[in-house]
Amino acid sequence: MGAFLDTFLFLYVYLILILFSSPFFLSESSSLLSSCKLRRQFYHNGMHKPGDVILGGLFEVHYTSVFPELTFTSEPNQLNCQGFDPPGFRHAMTMAFAIDEINKNSNLLPNVTLGYSLYDNCATLVIGLSAALSLASGQEEQFLPQENCLGTPPVLGIVGDSFSTFSIATSDVIGLFKLPIVSYFATCSCLSDRRRFPSFFRTIPSDAFQVRAMIQILKRFGWTWAGLLVSDDDYGRYVARSFQSDLVQSGGGCLAYLEILPWGDNPAELKRIVEVMKKSTARVVIVFAHQIHMIQLMEEVVRQNVTGLQWMASEAWTAAAVLQTPHLMPYLGGTLGIAIRRGEIPGLREFLLGILPELHDKIHGNSMVRQFWEYTFHCRFAPPPLGWVEAGEELCTGQEDLENVETEFLDVSNLRPEYNIYKAVYALAYAIDDMLRCVPGRGPFSGHSCATLQRLEPWQLMFYLEKVNFTTPFGDQVSFDENGDALPIYDIMNWLWLPDGRTKVQSVGIVKKSATKGEELTLDENKIFWNFDSKQSPQSVCSESCPPGTRMARKKGQPVCCFDCVPCSDGKFSNATGCSCPEDFWSNAQRDHCVPKITEFLSYQEPLGICLTTASLLGTFICAVVLGIFIYHRSTPMVRANNSELSFLLLVSLKLCFLCSLLFIGRPRLWTCQLRHAAFGISFVLCVSCILVKTMVVLAVFKASQPGGGASLKWFGVLQQRGTVLVLTSIQAAICTAWLVSSSPAPHKNTQYHNDKIVYECVVGSTVGFAVLLGYIGLLAILSFLLAFLARNLPDNFNEAKLITFSMLIFCAVWVAFVPAYVNSPGKYADAVEVFAILASSFGLLVALFGPKCYIILLRPEMNTKKAIMGRGTTKT
Repeated sequence: MGAFLDTFLFLYVYLILILFSSPFFLSESSSLLSSCKLRRQFYHNGMHKPGDVILGGLFEVHYTSVFPELTFTSEPNQLNCQGFDPPGFRHAMTMAFAIDEINKNSNLLPNVTLGYSLYDNCATLVIGLSAALSLASGQEEQFLPQENCLGTPPVLGIVGDSFSTFSIATSDVIGLFKLPIVSYFATCSCLSDRRRFPSFFRTIPSDAFQVRAMIQILKRFGWTWAGLLVSDDDYGRYVARSFQSDLVQSGGGCLAYLEILPWGDNPAELKRIVEVMKKSTARVVIVFAHQIHMIQLMEEVVRQNVTGLQWMASEAWTAAAVLQTPHLMPYLGGTLGIAIRRGEIPGLREFLLGILPELHDKIHGNSMVRQFWEYTFHCRFAPPPLGWVEAGEELCTGQEDLENVETEFLDVSNLRPEYNIYKAVYALAYAIDDMLRCVPGRGPFSGHSCATLQRLEPWQLMFYLEKVNFTTPFGDQVSFDENGDALPIYDIMNWLWLPDGRTKVQSVGIVKKSATKGEELTLDENKIFWNFDSKQSPQSVCSESCPPGTRMARKKGQPVCCFDCVPCSDGKFSNATGCSCPEDFWSNAQRDHCVPKITEFLSYQEPLGICLTTASLLGTFICAVVLGIFIYHRSTPMVRANNSELSFLLLVSLKLCFLCSLLFIGRPRLWTCQLRHAAFGISFVLCVSCILVKTMVVLAVFKASQPGGGASLKWFGVLQQRGTVLVLTSIQAAICTAWLVSSSPAPHKNTQYHNDKIVYECVVGSTVGFAVLLGYIGLLAILSFLLAFLARNLPDNFNEAKLITFSMLIFCAVWVAFVPAYVNSPGKYADAVEVFAILASSFGLLVALFGPKCYIILLRPEMNTKKAIMGRGTTKT
């Protein structure tokens, strides 16, 4: 942390010096000067090409540097960059090629010539930042003032930088002037902050997308336990933060360890990190770091001989050829990596072959070409470039043939960063083209004005760059979202270790984001090379999956991926989320899978259901037989004397009472639940209403036989009897209708009685409605009982009131006993109790009311006479 603060303070001081060296800060008032002059000029490795519009570029042509001490002299500060990087130089030449191609395109930027100023950042933040400021302020030491030193900027846009940290520092400063920066390699998600980096764009996806892609791969192979190594910079720190949060949110696994790879030579720290990897049970190691970190790390991995790991590479080192050696492949073979989208750039190789040192052009200082030439042919020019010396035995002529030498520079078979550079240059070109095609008076700027070639402003270009949308010859669409990020797409690479010792990096899939389908992962698992004896995907978990019948119990103080397995409780089956079974299921005896719960209801197939069904059908049959007997003997005194019409209606209602009991048997359904109580209530009210009217008629007839009582019969004629029965039954029908409308009975799966059973039952919906229904039946029954009890001693030889009294006594006794039995009976037994009560009360009424009559009609016909029925007792008058 202390080293980081020291570096930060140094950069801050140096930045102040650079800023005060720019033409934006003048030592004297412009009114006193005849020209503007740079306070200080730095020498940078670079190459330049003049044009109407200049684009800047920042590339890593060298990977180390020796920065000079700051001096307060007027002499230029010289840089000593070491370690020439051919791929980095190829990156710079790709930008030169793209600009050359655009200049030859008559449809894009006609009548406008693009130029470039390309600088080497030497993989050093201070050099990269000073180079960016040089691009923004220019390198001409003295120029004539125009409107207080304000005019067309030296460059209109910058392609670069390759490092996230460099891009952050550069964008923090250059963004103040709204100079567009289009990076081809900076992936830090922090750069998507539009408020902090308003002019930053990139053609490479953000690390936020790369992290999600990595997590998708982890989930694809079931790797829930992995280690994460990151570089000690903005790139690594932001990835670590994003990876931890996204991994938790996705539920894809846990990090076994998180280590930060140090910058520079730190053997002790690297040794400690490798020992952590060696002791960990995680078999998957994810590395978000730069190539130099991996080189240092692998030296320690080889020293400790740590094998059996599945490496996952970020885009920063997926294609690093320096790591794909026979020495390292026993350790890195089978690596899965996220790589920048590969593209095709026709004509690039021919352009690279045409590069020749321009010995005579010292004005523009195209030092990078000479440095490349000396590195490639192991020679040197005389005199050497200012401030740069490369040991060599021969002098360079500048006419050496590139095709006769093996060089990484000419390898265009795997263009990935180059493809992003190509897209970045074209994005700037299309934005400039759109800006120059603006019709005056219809422009987007104040007063509907347009930009002009003589006074182009960077902020004007940024407006058009946000709206760029074009398709490359390779078929990829290029556009920027509201954060300046391009449409993300990555290739997934796999490192093969071939039997002959050669290495190969092949594409095994892609991960991309589309506007319609979101993020998609496409992976060809059959093509993946696994560097294990099994030749299969490894397992990387903290704890093995729990066996059937057990569930995960998290270990205290450990990540959620580390757990113990404890047995599941009764009826539960272990799955990915714990012990559970669906609502209608129960675990088997071994608790290795769920089986449907036993369903219980009053069924037609079980003995109880069969008995009740038989009794119901028997009662219905007996009612039908009695009805037939009464119809057949309808002219006899016994039938006629007992109000034959009400007797027939009573038998029909009893028949309905027997039949409604069948609705209580079988699987409850909505229509049966609604119909059963309504049918039961209406049938019994119809039955009891007939009995009540018959009782009232008996009393009226007896009263009419008394002196002066004849007038009472007029209230109990046939129409009055029918009307009374209809009214009393209609009241019950109204009660049932109100009940069904307000709170209808419905089927219900009850699991409270038994955990392993589902008891199907009909809930009454409204207890008040059910109570009113039963109460109304009880009221009529009690009223019938009281009237019949009063008429039990009437002097007729065959007094029906006695039979009604006895039948109502049975009816009331059955239903009084029903209530507590029904309340305390669970499940299907409640239905059985209700059916039994219906059948018992129905049989009681049938036997008590019609048994003696059938006995006389069938067995004692001599008593079925008017004289016998109307006979008077001899002891009373």
